[in-house]
Amino acid sequence: MKGRGRLYFLLIVSILVINGCIEPFSPPEVNNVETYLVVDGFLNVGGDSSSIMLRHTQNTNDGKQPVVETGATIWAEAEKGEKYQFTETAMGVYKLPKLSFNTEVKYRLNIKRKGGGEYQSDYVVVSKTPPIDSLTYKVDTRRNAMLIYVNAHDQTNSTRFYRWKFEETYEYRAAYYSGLDRDRENKIVIARKEDVNLCWRTLESKDIKLGSTIKLNADIIQDLPVNIVDIASNKLYFGYSILVKQYALSREAFEYWTDLAKTTQGTGSLFDPQPSQVTGNIKNKANNKELVFGYFSAAVEQKQRIFIREQLGASPRCIAPDTIEPADAYKSEAILLNTFRDAKGRELVLGSSEICADCRVQGGTTTRPSFWE
Repeated sequence: MKGRGRLYFLLIVSILVINGCIEPFSPPEVNNVETYLVVDGFLNVGGDSSSIMLRHTQNTNDGKQPVVETGATIWAEAEKGEKYQFTETAMGVYKLPKLSFNTEVKYRLNIKRKGGGEYQSDYVVVSKTPPIDSLTYKVDTRRNAMLIYVNAHDQTNSTRFYRWKFEETYEYRAAYYSGLDRDRENKIVIARKEDVNLCWRTLESKDIKLGSTIKLNADIIQDLPVNIVDIASNKLYFGYSILVKQYALSREAFEYWTDLAKTTQGTGSLFDPQPSQVTGNIKNKANNKELVFGYFSAAVEQKQRIFIREQLGASPRCIAPDTIEPADAYKSEAILLNTFRDAKGRELVLGSSEICADCRVQGGTTTRPSFWE
């Protein structure tokens, strides 16, 4: 026992010594309070609208929402002088409606900030994206997830560099159906006018999805995983749809997005890429040494949507509803479900929490998407 106790003592001392030698790594770049302009978006020359988002960099230790740049003037410019004006449609979001573009000329982006400062990208060629051949999916039992794959090819072997984004939409329901609402002004319970049991939620991809065929003889993308849907999330139980967007990239754009992915998508271990400055092709016209983050490109966007109705996961469950006296129902904070009579013939009201009876609190909307089957 004495030998084992000595071993435990030495082990504890070793752990304390090792931890005592570890100092937090906090380089000046990480703690820098100065902010820089971030430009996110591209010129969609493929017959749909274009979007540019302006926001500011922030300290990696700052948990606040990024600050957006409002009041800017943005326009795309063709080599031959044509200008295409963007309009701010939301805070920091600038839109260009669907227009016809000449895909054989180069374009650049111009930004004039409200507080001063003009920025301009390099001229870029239009990347002509081949169509998506197909979207497929299969269950990975080891991961307990649905894997969604993209397939594409370019017969001319001229694309070689690809990027994908997606929007996933899923239908879901609250555990309980609420058929009652309250009229607080008249202190009565009334029939609910809106169905808050059924919702749809749309989420956009956050990770950077890239692919390259530069080392292959043929320009073919085959079964590249574009999304992984956890079955335990129950996104696949009532109905799921994914819209995949595909873009061809230039080599320079591909290298930019690759460097950005290495910087932003690591797991945080010692062996992951450390924070670095990933700048693109946008510069301050008066001071090209100012840091500006983002890469402007022009491309034909290709899209394809599929529906998955495998009913994987589980139906929503919640604790049993509460019973409420009718006289107290109008002032209760519970979501009212319906009325019933107990064994004594008394009429009571059933009530539950928002999370159990109002699907909207989970981030969705009761409006059925126009594309929903």
